[in-house]
Amino acid sequence: MTVQSQTPIELVKSVYSNFEDRLPYGRKALGRSLTLAEKILINHLKDPSSTEMNRGVSYVDLHPDRVAMQDATAQMAWLQFMTAGLPEVQVPTTTHCDHLIQARIDGDTDLSVAVDNNSEVYDFLESVCAKYGAGFWKPGSGIIHQVILEQYAFPGGMMIGTDSHTPNAGGLGMIAIGVGGADAVDVMTGFPFNIKWPKIIGVNLTGELSGWASPKDVILKVAEILTVKGGTGAIIEYLGPGARTLSATGKGTICNMGAEIGATTSLFPYDEAISRYLHATNRMETAEAADSVSSDLQADPEVEEDPHSFFDRVIEINLSDLKPHINGPHTPDLARPLGGGIAEEAAENGWPLEVSAGLIGSCTNSSYEDITRAAGIARDALSKGLKSKIPFLVTPGSEQVRATIERDGLLADLEAIGATVLANACGPCIGQWDRQDLDDGVPNSIVTSYNRNFPKRNDGYASTFAFVTSPETVVALSIAGKLDFDPAVDSLTTENGEEVKLSVDVGEELPSKGFDSGEEGLFKPPPSENSQIEISISQESERLQALTPFAPWDGNDFEGLPVLMKAKGKCTTDHISMAGSWLKYRGHLENISGNLYLGVVNSFTGEIGTGVDITDNQIRPFPEIAKRYHEAGIEWVAIGDENIGEGSSREHAAMEPRFRGCRVVIARSFARIHETNLKKQGILPLTFANPGDYDLIGQEDRISVIDVKNMRANEPVQVVITNPKGDTTHIETNHSMSEDQIEWFRAGSALNLIRQKTNG
Repeated sequence: MTVQSQTPIELVKSVYSNFEDRLPYGRKALGRSLTLAEKILINHLKDPSSTEMNRGVSYVDLHPDRVAMQDATAQMAWLQFMTAGLPEVQVPTTTHCDHLIQARIDGDTDLSVAVDNNSEVYDFLESVCAKYGAGFWKPGSGIIHQVILEQYAFPGGMMIGTDSHTPNAGGLGMIAIGVGGADAVDVMTGFPFNIKWPKIIGVNLTGELSGWASPKDVILKVAEILTVKGGTGAIIEYLGPGARTLSATGKGTICNMGAEIGATTSLFPYDEAISRYLHATNRMETAEAADSVSSDLQADPEVEEDPHSFFDRVIEINLSDLKPHINGPHTPDLARPLGGGIAEEAAENGWPLEVSAGLIGSCTNSSYEDITRAAGIARDALSKGLKSKIPFLVTPGSEQVRATIERDGLLADLEAIGATVLANACGPCIGQWDRQDLDDGVPNSIVTSYNRNFPKRNDGYASTFAFVTSPETVVALSIAGKLDFDPAVDSLTTENGEEVKLSVDVGEELPSKGFDSGEEGLFKPPPSENSQIEISISQESERLQALTPFAPWDGNDFEGLPVLMKAKGKCTTDHISMAGSWLKYRGHLENISGNLYLGVVNSFTGEIGTGVDITDNQIRPFPEIAKRYHEAGIEWVAIGDENIGEGSSREHAAMEPRFRGCRVVIARSFARIHETNLKKQGILPLTFANPGDYDLIGQEDRISVIDVKNMRANEPVQVVITNPKGDTTHIETNHSMSEDQIEWFRAGSALNLIRQKTNG
């Protein structure tokens, strides 16, 4: 299999060739017209004729067109793939180096340091890609989602990626789903991707954006409406005349942040804006092929005429009425219009009104359109004698974006008001910000155009309050220096005492001179001959560790498991397995397990990251307790609140507890990706049938799960809580495992089953 720097037109045409037979079958099977999401899913079903398509009920097998992985999650995915016994990947696969580059000084310096510090990991990833027939994008090439948008995404296609913001590709009309590494390994080995047939939420857009409003404000508004778990188990499909007024990259921004509402993915229909972007990125043949099947790359006409008859829920947004929003802190769904009472909220909650740093760019908002609007504000401010009052950082999404905005003078415009340009990498968006301007413990507010704002997410500081907004608003607030500034109505005072207002223009959708590809040689295809390539992992390495398969289930019930952790409130994957400084251990399961549950709020004590060790009743950090239990052969259970595992796709949040002896997680509800990751690693994810039963579990209680051998799909599971006095309480729990997924549990992990099948 040849992996190229762009999706070959032959693959695109092969996907489109199936529409003619698949879509009439889908309409007949469902007895109605089809949404766009349904068209793409049906076109990628393993076997449409034997597949039930009941939304939110049926599990289906799909064959995605490609797999993409970022360097932090790719390590564990490749380590798992290496145990499968296959000579090469079975679908086009790429690895992108974007997460391990720490932001500190500037792009060139930080990239050079990262290459030196991470050489062992980069060498491993490059060699494993070469060995198994995958493409390798070097450090500096850009953030995975931006590179995918520029090179690989195509309307009507389907991909999975080991990052929660993979849905960015939905801006080009592609179903792109964020998954854990085990799901990626399934597809890389030629096995189907198993997922529950999603519900579909329609967002009907009318009107047109104007003034300071931007595509970012669309998803910030949707996040307010749906909350962080409102999209769970659903695809968000945008439609309506307003959708056709948005640029392709604007659509990508909206789809990117669909991860913040728990959505399986988000997507837009194919239109002229997407065609223009394909042409601008030298994919004219793809655009022509899409034009030839354009009706298949949109919902059937009846859907837009009467969306309420085809979607599980319809959200109506008039873009003409949409105001700029600022969401946060600590959660991306805490929304309000810019200036809309944030001063009162800040006073009530102790959020400093003064902004300490402004950050724009990332995979979410570093398009040419975004930067032209931001640079226009900067030029206007400079002409009026204004500059940024605070550290102002710019993160280009890719080398192509960076080279183009440098060529066109846009970086110079931003630097003129005080901007520092960082590397083409994730950087501060994922905690890779070695912040120098202030210390942890100092309460401060920052504004970013990123996608996620959980505590410690950007700089590792618990004392930082992060607010998410558009690049335009970040620039304005950086110049004003205050959270409650609204550039549409508020004035600023120059050094001369003059009252002035900032202005924003429409920006430029695409560069008139075309994109500049920048530095060459950043993509490395696999060699035609790989038999001599050896993958070696030193036993002394602190960064990489070969995997030992998890043991299969022993056939017995789980009896008397201690409660290692009971989480109170929000428990994201950042709480379960922190990023930031821990990224360096993403390829070493034992070492990264040193962060297990460090960010979790203990419901019994209110303390963060600590609990009681049952072996001696001492208070210890959760990872230390887990290690001691592991070494003593003590299996255990973890208890979660609502939407546990929200956030990143990182499967380390499932592999670490499994490695240390967790067998069951019981929660009020799970985020989709985390629940799947737990299933893949052989952990039982159970939900309280009565959410109030969460309150019944005490710190010293023991948990038993009974009649495990008779567990069946769609049937409850009985759990017994035993208190220290020996009194028992029987509760009922539910699970979402299909019969196939129950086999993953019995085998010890999904990969164990794959290994059995691939090795005969």
